[in-house]
Amino acid sequence: MSSTKQILDPAFQGAGQKPGTEIWRIEDFKPVPLPKSDYGKFYCGDSYIVLQTTCNRGGAYLSDIHFWIGKDSSQDEAGTSAIKTVELDSMLGGRAVQHREPQGYESDKFLSYFKPCIIPMEGGFASGFRKPEEDKFETRLYICKGKRAIRVKEVPFARSSLNHDDVFILDTEKKIYQFNGANSNIQERAKALEVIQHLKDKYHEGVCDVAIVDDGKLQAESDSGEFWVVFGGFAPIGKKALSDDDVILETTPTKLYSVNNGKLTLEDTVLTKSILENTKCFLLDCGSELYVWVGRVTQVDDRKAASVAVEEFIVKQNRPKTTRVTQVIQGYEDHTFKSKFDSWPVTNAAGASGEDGRGKVAALLKKKGDVKGASKNSPAVNEEIPPLLEGGGKLEVWCVDGSAKTALPKEDLGKFHSGDCYIVLYTYHSGDKREEFYLTYWIGKNSILEDQHTALQITNTIWNSMKGRPILGRIYEGKEPPQFIALFQPMVILKGGISCGYKNSVQEKGLPDETYPGTGVALVRINGTSIHNNKTLQVDAVSTSLSSTNCFVLQSGNSMFIWIGNTSSYEQQQWAAKIAEFLKSLALLSNIARREPRALLSGLL
Repeated sequence: MSSTKQILDPAFQGAGQKPGTEIWRIEDFKPVPLPKSDYGKFYCGDSYIVLQTTCNRGGAYLSDIHFWIGKDSSQDEAGTSAIKTVELDSMLGGRAVQHREPQGYESDKFLSYFKPCIIPMEGGFASGFRKPEEDKFETRLYICKGKRAIRVKEVPFARSSLNHDDVFILDTEKKIYQFNGANSNIQERAKALEVIQHLKDKYHEGVCDVAIVDDGKLQAESDSGEFWVVFGGFAPIGKKALSDDDVILETTPTKLYSVNNGKLTLEDTVLTKSILENTKCFLLDCGSELYVWVGRVTQVDDRKAASVAVEEFIVKQNRPKTTRVTQVIQGYEDHTFKSKFDSWPVTNAAGASGEDGRGKVAALLKKKGDVKGASKNSPAVNEEIPPLLEGGGKLEVWCVDGSAKTALPKEDLGKFHSGDCYIVLYTYHSGDKREEFYLTYWIGKNSILEDQHTALQITNTIWNSMKGRPILGRIYEGKEPPQFIALFQPMVILKGGISCGYKNSVQEKGLPDETYPGTGVALVRINGTSIHNNKTLQVDAVSTSLSSTNCFVLQSGNSMFIWIGNTSSYEQQQWAAKIAEFLKSLALLSNIARREPRALLSGLL
C-alpha cells in the first residue's frame, strides 16, 4: 500500500491555509476537528493536535505543530497523536516545527495561543472517563503558576491543597475567590485575575461576585470568612508539597541516537554535523529535553517510526512528564540544537527559507551593468530545494472557467492570472520509486466566487477519483509555498484573467481589462534567484514601480526591454533574460532589447 494515502488524513484537508489556530482531538485513534467553541478546553483523558499558522514579513506561512498529551491519556493515544502530527507536517511540506506538550508542562509558546489560559478538565473521549455534567455546577479549586504564560491546574478541592507559596482560585456557583499565598509572586497574582475574568465570562455568563483573600488576613474581612467556611472552617495550612515542577534533574551528557527501522542506536562518537544523514532520523538526548532531527529526504514512514520510538524511549527511560520533545527539519535547526554539537559549520544553505531570504539574496552579489557585463565566475547562491517535492515529475495544470476546466498547453505552464483559478496535479516518485501525487488549487486574488467554488469541487472530484492518494492543498495568490513555486520554471503571475466569469465581471463594473498580453504597456518584476523563490509578478506600469535591487521586463507594443537595477544580482539578471524569453513566446514578440533607456522610460506612465 502506498504510504501517500496515509499522509493525508481527511480531517487535515485544507489545514494551514490561513493564519490562526486549528485543533484536532484523537478519537478512536483518528483526528477529529474540534469546534472553535471548544478551543482552550482540554480533557485530561485525551490527546490533541494543535496547528498554529503564522505569516512572516515576507508573506510566507510558517507552521508549528503541537501534540498535547493529557495526564490520563493512554500511551496508544499519545503515540497516535505523534504519528498524526507527522502526517500533518508532511501535508504542509515537511517544514513545520513539532512540539510534544505534556499536560501541566506545556511550553510558553503553546500557552500563548490561548488567552488567558487553558484549563484541563477531568474526563475524556472513550477513555474510560465520564465527562463532567455541564448542567450541574461543581465547585473547583485551581492553582495558577507562571509569570508570562499562566498555567492553570485543577487540584483536589481540599484545604490540604493550599500553601503559602502559590496563588489559588476557588470557583463556586455564586462567587469566585482568589487566594494569594503569603509568599506568592505579584505577577502570578495579576495573571490570576485574568483567569478569574475568563471563568466568569465562560461559566457564569459574566455575572458573578469576585473576592480577593490574602493569606494571613482572616479576622477583619468577611470574604476571608466566607472562603474558609467553604473548606469547613479556618485551620492552618501546611507547607508546599514537593511536586514534579520542583524536581531538579541531574545534568547528563548529551547523547545522539540514530533511528533505524524504529529502533534507537547510540552513536558513540564526538557530536558533529557530519554524523547527521539526510536519509535518517536522529534522537538527541539532552536530559530534560529531547530533539528529533529529521533528514530532508527521509520517508514519511521513517518519520512516524521515529516519533513512536521517542515515546517508547521516554517510557523505558522513566523520564519525567516534564520531558520536552522538539522536532527539527534538516536546514531549519535552531541555535539551541546547533549548540549541542562540537562542530556545526556556518553555510548559506537552507538555514533561512526562500521567503525570508529575498532581501538577502540581492545583497550577495552587487553587480552593475547588464547581463553581458556580469562575471561568468560569479558564485551561485547555495539554496536547497525544500523537502517533499523533487523535480522531474509530471506536471498538469487546468484553468477553471465556469463549471469546467481547460488544460493549459505545455508552453503556458507557469503562467497564472490574478483573475483566474487553477488546478495543479504533480505526479512524482518517492525514494523507493513509488508513484505519488500532489494535488492543489490556486486562487487568484481577483478571481470570482463562482470560479473559486468550481475549483474546490473539481479538485475534490479528482482527489476522490484517485481514491484519496494525492496530498491535497489549497493555495492563495501571494501565499505560495516554496515547494509549489519550485514546480514552475518560471512562475509568472500576471494581471487580468481569461475565464468568461472574470471578463464578464470586469465588463459589468466598467473596468479596463488588464489581461496580459495586451495592446498597452506591461511591466513585470523579477523576484528571487533560486527555484523555490523565483516567482515573477506583474506590477503597475509606472516609474515608481522600479527598484535598483531588482530586474524588470517591460513589454511596450511589439518591443520588450530588460531593465537591470544597479544593485541586482547576477542570478537575477540571468533570470530576467529567461523571463523575457518566456513572455516573448506568450506575446508573440520578436524584439528583445537589454538596455534602451529612452524607449523603456517613455513607455512608463
